Amino acid sequence: MEQLPTSPGERPGEPNASQGSAYTATATISEQGIVTEWSEDARRLLGYLPSEVVGLSAAQLLAEGATDAARRIAPGQERWSGTVALKHRDGRRLELGLLAHRWTSTGGNTKWFVVSAVAGGRPAPRDEPLDEWAFAQSPCFMAVFDEDLRLVRANAGMERTLSLSEAEVRGLRLPEIAPDPVSDETERRMRVVLETGEPQHLDAFVRPTGAGTEHGWSTSLAPLRDPDGRVRAVCLAAHDRTGIEVERQQLLVSNVTGARIGTTMDIARTAQELADAAVPRLADFACIDLMDPPPRGDETSSGPVVGPVTVRRTAARSVLEGSPESGVAVGETVVYPPLSPPVECLAAGRGAAYGTADPPVARWVIDDPGATWVSESGTHSLMMVPLRTGDVTLGLAVYGRHQRREPFHPEDLWQAEELTTRAAVSIQNARRFTREHTTTMTLQRSLLPQSLPPQTALEIASRYLPAGTEAGVGGDWFDVIPLSGARVALVVGDVVGHGIRAAATMGRLRTAVRTLADVDLPPDELLTHLDDLIIHLAADEADREAAGGIGTTCLYVVYDPVTRRCTVGRAGHPPPAVVSPEGSVYLLDVPAGPPLGLGGLPFETVEVELPEGSILALYTDGLLQIRDHDIDDALDGMFAALSRPATTLDTVCDRVLTAMLTHPPEDDVALLVARTQALHADRVVVWDLSSDPSVVADARRYATEQLTVWGLEEASFVTELLVSELVTNAIRYGQPPVQLRLIHEDSTLICEVSDASSTAPHMRRARIFDEGGRGLLLVAQLAQRWGTRHASVGKTIWAEQSLVGF
Repeated sequence: MEQLPTSPGERPGEPNASQGSAYTATATISEQGIVTEWSEDARRLLGYLPSEVVGLSAAQLLAEGATDAARRIAPGQERWSGTVALKHRDGRRLELGLLAHRWTSTGGNTKWFVVSAVAGGRPAPRDEPLDEWAFAQSPCFMAVFDEDLRLVRANAGMERTLSLSEAEVRGLRLPEIAPDPVSDETERRMRVVLETGEPQHLDAFVRPTGAGTEHGWSTSLAPLRDPDGRVRAVCLAAHDRTGIEVERQQLLVSNVTGARIGTTMDIARTAQELADAAVPRLADFACIDLMDPPPRGDETSSGPVVGPVTVRRTAARSVLEGSPESGVAVGETVVYPPLSPPVECLAAGRGAAYGTADPPVARWVIDDPGATWVSESGTHSLMMVPLRTGDVTLGLAVYGRHQRREPFHPEDLWQAEELTTRAAVSIQNARRFTREHTTTMTLQRSLLPQSLPPQTALEIASRYLPAGTEAGVGGDWFDVIPLSGARVALVVGDVVGHGIRAAATMGRLRTAVRTLADVDLPPDELLTHLDDLIIHLAADEADREAAGGIGTTCLYVVYDPVTRRCTVGRAGHPPPAVVSPEGSVYLLDVPAGPPLGLGGLPFETVEVELPEGSILALYTDGLLQIRDHDIDDALDGMFAALSRPATTLDTVCDRVLTAMLTHPPEDDVALLVARTQALHADRVVVWDLSSDPSVVADARRYATEQLTVWGLEEASFVTELLVSELVTNAIRYGQPPVQLRLIHEDSTLICEVSDASSTAPHMRRARIFDEGGRGLLLVAQLAQRWGTRHASVGKTIWAEQSLVGF
């Protein structure tokens, strides 16, 4: 395309049009001939705004009498070029050279990408000095690009390669001539040539029309300088290396891919694998030095490396025993001085090969005592290759030869860069994994119970083993929650997935369980609320199953030491194991229930009576998922370990883990073991009361007499007030029958009043002249804790007072 007038009377295509800046007008047209995109430069050329063109037929842009260009495109043609007469917005006729490419997106939509170069202020297409520079300094298929990286000259070989004449592509950038990732990278390298004046080399080239991917290319990019030394243009020269060179390259690739690098998530191991892969295959000596301290996170380099640079020797390998060339032991630090070859390579961000007689190396050996190993070992050839991933510099790999007489060649440097790049990616992945694993472990430990709460209903021991680092931290968890009436809840859960999200979901669930347990929900209702929570969490996340925890399992157990009854509900979790006082082991028959997060399915509760001294074992499935064993064998092993007599529950836990885990677990393992204890009749007393206000005095008397029996006379005053208020509330606002129960649990006295009404009491602030409304406020002030729990019929209001100091 041609440039709009820049002065009165100037017409596109006239000589003075070149005084303006060059640009490329672009547009896209659908297969149906509809304009779908219109660039700013297209508006600059033809005058139409995008809103005036997009959605119209492209044929409406043709000048009067012009032939429809689309009719000249053969079926299946992928590219078209030619001159088309277009109509400017002001009515002028413009003869424009167009180049069009057919593009098919990954979604299968096909469109035409149309470009046209507009002449600008660049060297004349036939500038004789420029022609001389290009053909004097460049071999093979050649093209010359000016300071705007627009093509100004192409030889016959390049025209044959592109299947386009020079006139058809003059003024276009390489990605516009041949849209291809290789063209983008080539143009990026050309810009480096312009900025630095240093030649560039690529083992790739734009694919010729009809050529297969088996062609091997070598592309050189050289600066073209004027007599004053200023870089005025870039010469691109390419030649086909198909044949022997390609076979040699394939052999190098085979050697590289045969190296085992990055087999673990261990940084030091990966560095050693790099050194082992290079020696003796590529070098006689190799050392891997990582930045000290390492870059934080994925931070990019803050600026050019100027030295000195401190690194830590992470790995070394030599054909000589003991790696005497290293000079320092693995794990020690090394300081590379400014302007030394290692620092220069780190600053440039690319590898380099040196002979030890080269001035930079010779100067380094003289100035740096740490480099004397080069001369002492007889090293005659060196390679320095930075370990980089993206913009992150991790360290440096140094390779040397002193046994083999031939120096390092460019192919050796290429192979060293391939090996080093692979190791850098693996090391960065290992750093990221280690950082995430440490963060997740810290989060997980902070969310798990740091100590078990005091309670007398159960004797408890627990163990938690995280999975090996290769598996990643999971979301297994457990908790022990004291409840009202001397009861205690045990909970074990397993969140699906691994990593920070699983640990965070585990923390949310543990908090939710504690909140729901505080209102004394039975296990089936509690699991229903957890199921709803998981569904809401999943709805808030894009990756619903991974982030929300759908499929999470949970086991919730409530034990009452007064009745010695155990109430159990589970959501897809393994049932608890029970060890009777006689030593028999069995699984509680509890309906499995669906995993959490599925929604709409019921959970069931089972209630069993356990003799005093029974052992309950709650666990996550990581304990049973043992390699080379099926689930029945795993259960048999766990039963055998549980059935062995032991004086302490800690011993029971250790025996179970020793028997089940013969190697690091593949998944997190949580184990919670509890021995049941009972509150006998001498610690619990119950009175049935009539629904008559006169019985309140009797209730106070019953309580004080019982405290005397227990030797707790000093607690009588507070207890009388609590009993009086709770019984009065039950008679006045509840429904018969009314029951009073006192529980003496070591250092705690529990007062409970039950009635048949389900209406929960609410504490309020009474006004000055109100006759009532102060009872619950008084209870809250006198009791250490108080609350309400509901049963299938009625409710119980309870209050706990501490006996410490009585």
